[in-house]
Formats: sequence, structure tokens, C-alpha cells
Amino acid sequence: MEPWRWTDEEWRGRVEAIRAGRSLKPPHWPGGARCAVALSFDSDHETNELRDGGQSIGRMSWGQYGTRVGVPRILDILKRNDIRASFFVPAVSASLHPEEQLRVIAEGHEIGLHGWIHELNSVLPEDVERDLHFRSADRIEAISGVRPVGMRTPSWDFSPATLKIQRELGLIYDSSLMADDDPYELVENGEPTGVVELPVEWIRDDAPYFNMQRFQALRPYTPPTAVFDIFRREFDRAWRDGGLFLLTMHPHVITYRSRIFILEDLIAHMKAAGGVWFARHDEVARHCLAVCPA
Repeated sequence: MEPWRWTDEEWRGRVEAIRAGRSLKPPHWPGGARCAVALSFDSDHETNELRDGGQSIGRMSWGQYGTRVGVPRILDILKRNDIRASFFVPAVSASLHPEEQLRVIAEGHEIGLHGWIHELNSVLPEDVERDLHFRSADRIEAISGVRPVGMRTPSWDFSPATLKIQRELGLIYDSSLMADDDPYELVENGEPTGVVELPVEWIRDDAPYFNMQRFQALRPYTPPTAVFDIFRREFDRAWRDGGLFLLTMHPHVITYRSRIFILEDLIAHMKAAGGVWFARHDEVARHCLAVCPA
């Protein structure tokens, strides 16, 4: 039925299925910090090509750059700066590169769920989506030795069943939705769930600025210096507001020689500002739950 023919119950039900509930922006951050910084890296690697059934050797080599060059470069930067971060990894990526996941965990970082093969949840039957999420959690745990407690859906694609499945998995947070700048509680059909949303936004993601498709009209047009300026301004406002600055990056996108300065200079800028708590996503979610009781 055309949307303009929907009953009030139909359109209202779609809107109210998953909503932002109470704010979980804490009254204070650990150690008296003024704001929290949560750096995240989506290690999609070869699944960008595999999820669509593709077999382009070129695009899979692009994904291999992410694991061969990107993740080691990122981990070295984080280690030099004594920063812990979160890596969201499709189970197929983790299976292709188990040694990468072991290093990520060994160096104190978090691995979160990011689908099985970077599939789109909204096109899947609920039982298939559930199976993939549970299989992904089992595979990540088997490889890394740590059971994930949070999820970032592939491409931030959130189906009507995703939150229900996340609750069945016992996850404490999601990082796929965009209803606020700061953490909030997810509400499902009017019921507070206790699941923390650590909101994302395309503005704070490297991919929209740099991605390219050779056979489509998708070409990068934003110079790295402009991307750095956007990210810096997002942080500065979060710092001023005493909130959360969450940044999404991809190892096969941000780590090229002409772009890696964005991460390095941004870290230097944030450290110079002072009063910053650098934390993994699970640490931010647990802090919010601890200081913002139901």
C-alpha cells in the first residue's frame, strides 16, 4: 500500500518501533575528564566485495590492504599514544585474519560484532538475521577468546528485528543509530531496554569522504585536510559540551600515507585540549549505565 494510504496506526507503529529514550550522557566522565573520545575502526577487509557475491580481485586486494597495512599502522599509532579503541569485525574478516584479532585483543582493544559477511540486515528474514548474529558472536569468541558485548551493524543497516536479537545476545550497547550526539537508551515498542546507543553519524565517518567505485559515479572529492577540519570541529564541540566524540574509521580508507595524518594530528589535538578520556566503546557504555541508573 502506498504510504499516503497508511492508517495512523501503520505509520506511527513504524516510527515508534525503535526510538531514542532517556539520555545517558553522564554527569561526569572518569577521572574528572571533560569529555569522552571513542575511536572505532570497522575492519571490513575483503567482505566489502564478498557480501555482494563479487569476485573482483582488485577490490579484494583493497580489502587486503586494510589488514596488511591498515590495522598494523593503526595499532602502532594507538600504542604510541597509549589509547584503547574498538574494532568492529565481520566474522568472515576475523576468520580470514585470526592473527589480527589476537593482536587487537592482546593490545587491550575491543572487538565488537559487525555482521557475518557485512550483510544488510534489512533485507534478511528475521530467522536468518538471528542466525548470522549468533554465529558471528560464536566465531569472534572462538577466534579472540572474548565474547563481544556490543554491535555495529554493517553499513549501519538496522532492521526491525535487530534490537530484539541484540537483547537475546545479551549485548550492552549498539553503535549504529543516529538520534543524538551523546549516548542514550534504546526503546523498543515503548519499552526501555537498558541497551546503550553510542550514536554514529556519516559526518564522523571517513568512508563518505574517500570511497570510490570505479564503474559508478562515486569519486572522492574531499581533501584530507578538509576531513581533518571536520573531525576536529566535531571534537571541539563535544569537548565544549562535555559529551562524547565517537569517530568511525576504516583500515582500508584512513591509513594511506596522505590520510593517516588525520588520525595522528587529531589525537595530538585532543590530547592538547586536555581533560579527555580515551575509551573503548564497551567502557563508555558501562560507565553510562553505572552513573545513569534506571
